[in-house]
Amino acid sequence: MTGPGVHRETVPEAPRVKTRGLTHFALAVRDAERSFRFYQEVLGAVAVYRQEGFIQAQTPGSWDVLVFEEDADRAGKAGGVAHFGFRLVDPEDIGAAAEAVERAGGTITSRGEFCPGEPYLFFTDPDGYEVKIWYEIPTPVDPG
Repeated sequence: MTGPGVHRETVPEAPRVKTRGLTHFALAVRDAERSFRFYQEVLGAVAVYRQEGFIQAQTPGSWDVLVFEEDADRAGKAGGVAHFGFRLVDPEDIGAAAEAVERAGGTITSRGEFCPGEPYLFFTDPDGYEVKIWYEIPTPVDPG
């Protein structure tokens, strides 16, 4: 995020453990199929593994993994995670993202710009998890 009061860190010299970044969320959900269909409609998620009450999915062209695990008692309870997000490739896609969320049954809770050129929207999914879709102006640590 950029803007007043936001400080950009310098690029670290070398990571201790090289990763592809934060790529995995496992969500407790009431209905794995329903949750999968929502993210399939909004993000184009593709199921890569299924078993009873469990679906692992990815969005094409990325390294992310979304896991939907049926657990009605824990579904929709964020615990210490306030929200999770998906970063747009093109800021012009924010309108299409909002339409996809609403068409899939999500509820938009907030929409705007963090600063000029960085649009965002927050929404809740069918289980009540808060999710963000936004565009961020490239940072010095983004992959080439």
